[in-house]
Order: sequence, then C-alpha cells, then structure tokens
Amino acid sequence: MTSNAVPVLEMQRISKSFPGVQALLGVDFRLLAGEVHTLMGQNGAGKSTLVKIITGVHPPDSGQILLDGRPIRPSSPLDAQREGISAVFQEVNLCANLSVAENIYLGREGSSPFAIRWGEMRRRAAALLADLNVHIDVAAPLSAFSLAVQQIVAIARALSAKARILILDEPTSSLAEDEVKVLFSVIRRLKAQGMAILFITHFLDQVFEISDRITVLRNGQRVGEHPAAELSRMQLVTSMVGRDVAEDGPSRAERAQAARPAGGDAPFLRARGLGKKGSVRGIDLDVRPGEELGIAGLLGAGKSEAVRLLFGIDRADEGTVEIGGEEVRIGSPIDAIARGLGFCPEDRKLEGIVGELSLRENIVLALQAKRGIFRNLPRARQDEIARAYIERLGIVAADAEVPIARLSGGNQQKGLLARWLATDPRMLILDEPTRGIDVAAKGEIMGQVMNLCDKGMAVVFVSSEMADALRYADRVVVLRDRRQVADLAAGETDEQAVYQIIAGGAA
Repeated sequence: MTSNAVPVLEMQRISKSFPGVQALLGVDFRLLAGEVHTLMGQNGAGKSTLVKIITGVHPPDSGQILLDGRPIRPSSPLDAQREGISAVFQEVNLCANLSVAENIYLGREGSSPFAIRWGEMRRRAAALLADLNVHIDVAAPLSAFSLAVQQIVAIARALSAKARILILDEPTSSLAEDEVKVLFSVIRRLKAQGMAILFITHFLDQVFEISDRITVLRNGQRVGEHPAAELSRMQLVTSMVGRDVAEDGPSRAERAQAARPAGGDAPFLRARGLGKKGSVRGIDLDVRPGEELGIAGLLGAGKSEAVRLLFGIDRADEGTVEIGGEEVRIGSPIDAIARGLGFCPEDRKLEGIVGELSLRENIVLALQAKRGIFRNLPRARQDEIARAYIERLGIVAADAEVPIARLSGGNQQKGLLARWLATDPRMLILDEPTRGIDVAAKGEIMGQVMNLCDKGMAVVFVSSEMADALRYADRVVVLRDRRQVADLAAGETDEQAVYQIIAGGAA
C-alpha cells in the first residue's frame, strides 16, 4: 500500500449543514483497498455525518464522491449497497429471533418458483462464515450467540451483498476483550483479501492495534491524515481536541488532597446481601458522602444489574438497603428519587434521553417527575435551570430548544447529568458514563463528577474499563459471575491485581 495508490473511495470537498449546525466543511477523505482506515474525532466532529453521506442517508450540500474514480451519489443505504458499500453499526440491526442463515440472506434468499431453498441458503451461509474462520450452527437463532458473533454475522451479511467497502461504526463498544480479539481477527482476514475498511471507535488502544491510516476530524473539518505507525497517542489526542490535553483526565488520587466533607465516614447508603434471583447476588456496599465508588468486572459480571437494584428499576428479592441509617424499600425509581438518588443509565439513547424533546425538556424531566404532575415547573424556571446547567457543564448546543437527539454523544451525556443534578441528589449512580464518548469529553464529565464528590455528593459509577474504574474511584467493588468478590481501595491496587481477582485469585 502506497500513498499514491488509487483510492477505492474518494470524497472531495464534502460539506453538509443542518439548521444551526455546520456538520462538515470542505472535507477530503480517501479509502484504499486492503487497508483499515480509522476515522477519529471528538463527539460532534462530523464522523457520523460523513458515514451517513457515504451510505446515502444524507446527500452532501456540496462536493463529490468517487468510487474507482467514477462519480456516485447514493440516495439511500440500499443504493449504497448496490455500489458495494455496506455499514455495520454498534447496535446490530438484525433479527435475533431468526436463524444466522436467515439473517445473512434476509431479502435475498435463494428460491424456486414454489419455495425458499433452505438447504442451499444454509450451505452458503456456513461457507461464508467459514471464510471468516467462524464455524457455528447457521440454523440456530442469532440470539443464541454472543454480541461478537452477531457483529460477524452482520459483516457476513454485508459480504453476501458483494460489499467492497465495509464501514464499522463503533463495533466494539459493547464487546469484552476476548470478543474484540475475535472481531479483529475477522477484520484482518478481510483486509488481507483486499477489502477497504473504514473503522470508527473511541478506544485509542484499538485504533493503534488495527489501523493502517488515521484521519482526524475536528469541528466538521479534516485536520490531518496520518499513517498510524507515525502517530503517537498524545499526538492523536491533541489533533482531535486542538489543544494539549491530559489524555486520561485527572485521577481521583491526583485531586488536591481535598478535605472530605464533615460526616463523610458514615455511609449515606448501605446495602447488605442485596440480590435478585436470576440476576445478581450478595452485593454489600457502603457509599459515603464525598466518596466515589467504582463497580468493575468483565462484561456480564452483573455490574448494571447491581445498580438497577439500588435505583429500584429492578426489585431486589433478598438483602437490605439503608439510607441515612434507616432501612428502606426501594420499589421503583420514584422511590429512589424521593430518597435523593439519581441514575444515568448505560444506554443513553434507549433508556436515557428522550430524543424528540428539547435539551431544556430533557434537563427538567426528572425534577418535574419529583415534583409530581400537579406542580408544574413554570416555563421561566425551566429556562433558568436549563441555561444554568448548559453553562455549568459546557454543553455545546445552538440553544436549549434544540432536540437533544441532534447533539453529539458527549453532549447528550452531559444533558443526562444535568437532568439529575437539577434534582439536587445526595447520591448519583452512573452506569458506563463515558461509553461512546471521546477522550476530551470523558475527562470533562468525570472531572465534573469528582467536583461533585468534593462538595459532598456520594457517587457510584460502573465501568467496563478497568483503568477508568481505578483512576476515578476512591474504592472499587469487583464483581465476578454476578457476585461481589472484592472491595478494594483504588489507590492501593492496580489493573493486574484486579484481573487476577476476576480470574479467580484471592482478593
């Protein structure tokens, strides 16, 4: 692969704007056969818009797209697929109730005048997956397999449509480390076969593990294209952000030995033996004012299930919870809110934001629920609250009336944080608060959370990234196989020690 190789795909001077937002401005991009080209940038940099233009979701306002030197203008995802361009997204858009073979060939089943040729379809599906070194029962339902295998089935579907260009948009966000390795082995195999692959991720380690070249977008403009081997991690971060930035943000230990609030030793919340049959068991937590408690473990360890019990989304059927020294029963989120708890869920799009509502409406949503349906917040007060939190958290939006779905992932996450801060909680639960957001936004959000801790708020946060759990927490509770196996002082342990515990070593 050389710098003067003819691109399979070339985008020239692409611009795109939406009401109040210049999403892309004069962007050039090229993709070569037999390479993995990673597209990087902060949330809101224009990555998703560029992908949507390539795949025919949005037409560009200006500029042109060349495929093998020939101008194209896909008008829909189906149109792009006919040109050999397919995309696989973080959320696998397949039918879990159908078989693997049916998902691969859905809409393209081989048929006779009277029936679908099921045997032939299954043989072709098995052969296609075998080329990717994946050997599974293609007659089994897709739901029987891990997320990594489902991602690979989505890739196989793209290959069955004769794709020459494969776009992978955040495909590893919900995968465990061993699943990422499986997916990367497939990507390398496709690259060796001459596939042109556009890869998008927020995980810096993965960028340098899999990429041949990296293009960086910032504020809708291209700021550089680099061979991955010639770019350091900090050069990449600085290019994305446009200024020098501490890659990982300030750690809890690096905070100025701030004095903890008075009374910080008495737990605000205490859980003993908390659990739910078929979910998670044996959870013992002490969460103190001014303390940040991390919950860590591998994918499927029960982290989200544990905090859902604390907030009453799921009902515990064993154990006890005390708040302020009083035993309580949290039977619903309304109970939790009334007790001074707030909760930012893992899936902000499905369980967090209400995309059609404005940023203002999303921010005041929990406060209005806390007040009840007969005590409406006056509009002037809503505007005041929204303005205050937009400024306080640095939310980037044209104004408070923009639908929150139009904001970048990092700004949506800040909007969710603002929603719960507006209720003046005593304890905030954050489930994967930095998933799917860029490194600068992560530092800003976790910096805000640590500021809240310094002022006396109790925080529980879940993270699948062990480094983040240790960096941002005072203490880390470790889960394995849906049970609690350790409670550690973050400053007195390291990643290796935690992984040894997860692997079955002594706490």
